[in-house]
Amino acid sequence: MVWMVNQQVTRGRRTRIWGVTFLCWLFIMLVTPKIPLSYRNHLYADMRNFLGVPNTLNVITNFPFLIVGVLGFVLCLGGGSFFNIRLRGEVWGWVLFYGAIVSVAFGSAYYHLRPDDNRVMLDTLPMMIAYSSLFSSFILERLGERIGLSCMFSLLVLAVLSTSYARTFNDLRLCMTFQLIPCIAIPIMTFLFPPKYTHSRYWLWISGVCIIAKMEALADMKIYRANNYIISGHSLEHLCSAIAPILVTVMLMQRSSRYQRLGEIKECP
Repeated sequence: MVWMVNQQVTRGRRTRIWGVTFLCWLFIMLVTPKIPLSYRNHLYADMRNFLGVPNTLNVITNFPFLIVGVLGFVLCLGGGSFFNIRLRGEVWGWVLFYGAIVSVAFGSAYYHLRPDDNRVMLDTLPMMIAYSSLFSSFILERLGERIGLSCMFSLLVLAVLSTSYARTFNDLRLCMTFQLIPCIAIPIMTFLFPPKYTHSRYWLWISGVCIIAKMEALADMKIYRANNYIISGHSLEHLCSAIAPILVTVMLMQRSSRYQRLGEIKECP
């Protein structure tokens, strides 16, 4: 039996999904206090300079983002044939994701050369776009091209608005919530919605790596002390976060379609 796996989620279900997401966001905003952007946010555990490069390890640990981002971006430019991407919307999502990863490399490195409130937006916005494109690509794969593309547009707008809100109102809650929700939603949706491709377990690993990276950032100084001041938690966060796009790339290279697409069914004699 051939499954028409590009069947779109009904309007009622889409409304419920967005409604639950909005209620979760509203609950978090109501129960959590304002998280201001303080100068302390720019004081990292490891601020050593090597070879005249300020905050050397926090700068150079962004290099893996550049490598995997450029590699993935180039491989996606051929229409996604190398990654066995079957829908044009998926190509757009992954091109945007890898482009954002490249931007993270430059934006984060530039910020860490001289951390301050003005430069931090160049670090935050590319990361928010990467989360947006990753989550929307997952939704497109699981729920259909139409809802995936609409989510991509909505999440990109929300990423820009969240970053602007943090800068204007000096409140990081929107940005932090925006990065947390995909890490929680992807594992849940992995079990709720059937995969259209093989190797879907990689989505769980990607989410797990992102959560571990956030924990390392929170334990910046503790990790730095624990390893006798060799590498800080924030530098490890960069390296751990870079594993996520690497896992994405491996997943896209190894996976194959579980079912025949509707367009291919129509072309069959």
